Amino acid sequence: MCRFIETIQVRDGKLQNLAHHNRRMNETRQAVFGMVDQLDILDYTGDCPESGFYKCRVVYGREVCEVVFSAYTMRTVRSLRLVGSDTIDYRYKSMDRKELKALYALRGNQDDVLIVRRGLLTDTSIANIALFDGKDWVTPKSPLLRGTCRMALMDKGVIKEKDIRPEELSSYSFVRLFNAMIKWGALELSTGTIYE
Repeated sequence: MCRFIETIQVRDGKLQNLAHHNRRMNETRQAVFGMVDQLDILDYTGDCPESGFYKCRVVYGREVCEVVFSAYTMRTVRSLRLVGSDTIDYRYKSMDRKELKALYALRGNQDDVLIVRRGLLTDTSIANIALFDGKDWVTPKSPLLRGTCRMALMDKGVIKEKDIRPEELSSYSFVRLFNAMIKWGALELSTGTIYE
């Protein structure tokens, strides 16, 4: 049964951040299915495009079920709406995005949502976030999904973890959205574009 996905950026035939994608896939397989063998996504991507910018979508369960390459266009995000859900659980990158879609539908006139869970900022419907306090970029300590780009940025010391409450947003000047497909720094907004 295939239930989970990895979305990987492909640049000129090279799968980006592959070690983090493999780690998350294998940790998910172990946690959900009890699988202890280690799979390597590279073993399933023989038809990888050799030039250009693509998205590689790996669908898996106990085993890898499907690998699809497609062109990628970044979604335009100029504003965010704060929405709350204390019950949402997206710790594994699941194909089931019903809860995320329901929250996204509450965005009103804004381009995306910034989800608040148990009084703390988490993620948007598509990306992890980091906020700039004038000195450091900080990312929520308890995101909905521990993204692979987030893991890499943490490893490099580019971002630090911190609990961030919505009422503290005025202490920050900018918010960056990032994920496996959205490069760090490519999508940055003023915190003044986050609405309640």
